[in-house]
Amino acid sequence: MTDSTSSGAPFRFDTKIAVIVRDDLAVWQKLNVTAFLASGIAHARDDIMGKRYEDASGNDYLPLLREPVLCFAADAPALTRSHARALARAVPTALYTAEMFATGNDEDNRAAVRTVPADALDLVGLAVHGPRNVVDKIVRGLKLHG
Repeated sequence: MTDSTSSGAPFRFDTKIAVIVRDDLAVWQKLNVTAFLASGIAHARDDIMGKRYEDASGNDYLPLLREPVLCFAADAPALTRSHARALARAVPTALYTAEMFATGNDEDNRAAVRTVPADALDLVGLAVHGPRNVVDKIVRGLKLHG
Protein backbone atom coordinates (compact mmCIF):
# COMPACT_ATOMS: atom_id res chain seq x y z
CA MET A 1 0.00 0.00 0.00
CA THR A 2 1.45 3.34 -0.91
CA ASP A 3 0.66 6.82 0.25
CA SER A 4 2.02 10.07 -1.04
CA THR A 5 4.31 12.53 0.64
CA SER A 6 3.78 16.27 0.62
CA SER A 7 5.95 16.37 -2.51
CA GLY A 8 3.56 13.96 -4.23
CA ALA A 9 6.10 11.15 -4.34
CA PRO A 10 4.73 7.74 -3.34
CA PHE A 11 5.52 6.67 0.23
CA ARG A 12 5.74 3.00 1.17
CA PHE A 13 5.73 1.99 4.81
CA ASP A 14 8.24 -0.63 5.93
CA THR A 15 5.58 -2.11 8.18
CA LYS A 16 2.02 -3.28 7.70
CA ILE A 17 -1.08 -3.54 9.87
CA ALA A 18 -3.56 -6.34 9.21
CA VAL A 19 -6.85 -6.99 11.00
CA ILE A 20 -8.43 -10.40 10.48
CA VAL A 21 -12.05 -10.95 11.51
CA ARG A 22 -13.97 -14.21 11.42
CA ASP A 23 -16.41 -14.14 8.53
CA ASP A 24 -19.40 -15.72 10.33
CA LEU A 25 -19.90 -12.91 12.88
CA ALA A 26 -22.83 -10.50 12.89
CA VAL A 27 -21.97 -7.12 11.35
CA TRP A 28 -22.04 -5.37 14.75
CA GLN A 29 -19.61 -7.98 16.08
CA LYS A 30 -17.23 -7.53 13.14
CA LEU A 31 -17.17 -3.77 13.68
CA ASN A 32 -16.78 -4.12 17.45
CA VAL A 33 -13.93 -6.62 17.12
CA THR A 34 -12.18 -4.46 14.51
CA ALA A 35 -12.37 -1.39 16.75
CA PHE A 36 -10.96 -3.25 19.75
CA LEU A 37 -8.16 -4.81 17.70
CA ALA A 38 -7.17 -1.46 16.19
CA SER A 39 -6.94 0.01 19.69
CA GLY A 40 -4.53 -2.79 20.59
CA ILE A 41 -2.37 -2.22 17.53
CA ALA A 42 -2.18 1.47 18.45
CA HIS A 43 0.18 0.34 21.22
CA ALA A 44 2.44 -1.85 19.08
CA ARG A 45 5.17 0.81 18.87
CA ASP A 46 5.69 4.34 20.07
CA ASP A 47 5.70 5.72 16.52
CA ILE A 48 2.63 3.91 15.17
CA MET A 49 0.30 6.84 15.79
CA GLY A 50 0.27 9.88 13.52
CA LYS A 51 -0.11 13.45 14.68
CA ARG A 52 -3.26 15.24 15.82
CA TYR A 53 -5.60 16.64 13.17
CA GLU A 54 -7.00 20.16 12.98
CA ASP A 55 -9.70 21.43 10.63
CA ALA A 56 -9.80 24.88 9.05
CA SER A 57 -12.05 26.10 11.88
CA GLY A 58 -9.38 25.29 14.45
CA ASN A 59 -11.07 22.22 15.94
CA ASP A 60 -8.64 19.64 17.29
CA TYR A 61 -8.99 15.89 16.60
CA LEU A 62 -7.23 12.82 17.92
CA PRO A 63 -4.36 11.21 16.01
CA LEU A 64 -4.97 8.09 13.92
CA LEU A 65 -2.76 5.17 13.03
CA ARG A 66 -0.06 6.50 10.72
CA GLU A 67 -0.35 3.78 8.11
CA PRO A 68 -3.16 1.99 6.29
CA VAL A 69 -4.96 -0.90 7.97
CA LEU A 70 -5.80 -3.87 5.74
CA CYS A 71 -8.89 -5.78 6.89
CA PHE A 72 -9.26 -9.45 6.03
CA ALA A 73 -12.07 -11.97 6.51
CA ALA A 74 -11.34 -15.56 7.50
CA ASP A 75 -13.11 -18.68 8.61
CA ALA A 76 -12.16 -20.18 11.98
CA PRO A 77 -9.42 -22.52 10.67
CA ALA A 78 -7.77 -19.74 8.65
CA LEU A 79 -7.87 -17.44 11.67
CA THR A 80 -6.25 -20.14 13.81
CA ARG A 81 -3.58 -20.67 11.14
CA SER A 82 -2.87 -16.91 10.97
CA HIS A 83 -2.62 -16.80 14.77
CA ALA A 84 -0.05 -19.61 14.79
CA ARG A 85 1.94 -17.84 12.07
CA ALA A 86 1.88 -14.57 14.07
CA LEU A 87 3.06 -16.30 17.25
CA ALA A 88 5.83 -18.12 15.36
CA ARG A 89 7.06 -14.81 13.96
CA ALA A 90 6.76 -12.96 17.29
CA VAL A 91 5.07 -9.87 15.82
CA PRO A 92 2.94 -7.55 17.98
CA THR A 93 -0.49 -9.20 18.02
CA ALA A 94 -3.90 -8.24 19.38
CA LEU A 95 -6.63 -10.85 19.75
CA TYR A 96 -10.34 -11.10 20.44
CA THR A 97 -12.00 -14.34 21.47
CA ALA A 98 -15.64 -15.42 21.40
CA GLU A 99 -15.70 -15.50 25.21
CA MET A 100 -15.01 -11.75 25.30
CA PHE A 101 -18.49 -11.05 23.87
CA ALA A 102 -19.94 -12.30 27.18
CA THR A 103 -17.83 -10.10 29.45
CA GLY A 104 -18.40 -6.48 30.25
CA ASN A 105 -14.95 -5.17 31.05
CA ASP A 106 -11.26 -5.37 30.30
CA GLU A 107 -10.36 -7.31 33.44
CA ASP A 108 -12.85 -10.09 32.64
CA ASN A 109 -11.66 -10.12 29.01
CA ARG A 110 -8.07 -10.73 30.11
CA ALA A 111 -9.23 -13.43 32.55
CA ALA A 112 -11.19 -15.18 29.78
CA VAL A 113 -8.11 -15.31 27.55
CA ARG A 114 -5.76 -16.32 30.37
CA THR A 115 -7.66 -19.57 31.03
CA VAL A 116 -7.25 -20.98 27.50
CA PRO A 117 -4.04 -22.34 25.90
CA ALA A 118 -3.02 -20.53 22.69
CA ASP A 119 -3.90 -23.46 20.41
CA ALA A 120 -7.41 -23.75 21.91
CA LEU A 121 -8.45 -20.08 21.77
CA ASP A 122 -11.86 -19.53 20.12
CA LEU A 123 -10.59 -16.63 18.01
CA VAL A 124 -12.99 -14.22 16.33
CA GLY A 125 -10.40 -11.58 15.49
CA LEU A 126 -6.70 -10.95 15.27
CA ALA A 127 -4.57 -7.94 14.40
CA VAL A 128 -0.85 -7.89 13.65
CA HIS A 129 1.78 -5.26 13.01
CA GLY A 130 5.20 -5.94 11.62
CA PRO A 131 7.50 -5.82 8.63
CA ARG A 132 5.55 -5.95 5.37
CA ASN A 133 6.98 -9.29 4.24
CA VAL A 134 6.30 -10.91 7.62
CA VAL A 135 2.69 -9.71 7.77
CA ASP A 136 2.20 -10.87 4.18
CA LYS A 137 3.23 -14.39 5.27
CA ILE A 138 0.83 -14.28 8.23
CA VAL A 139 -2.17 -13.32 6.05
CA ARG A 140 -1.18 -15.46 3.06
CA GLY A 141 -4.28 -17.03 1.52
CA LEU A 142 -6.76 -14.62 3.13
CA LYS A 143 -9.05 -12.31 1.18
CA LEU A 144 -9.59 -8.65 1.95
CA HIS A 145 -12.85 -8.09 3.80
CA GLY A 146 -15.81 -6.98 1.75
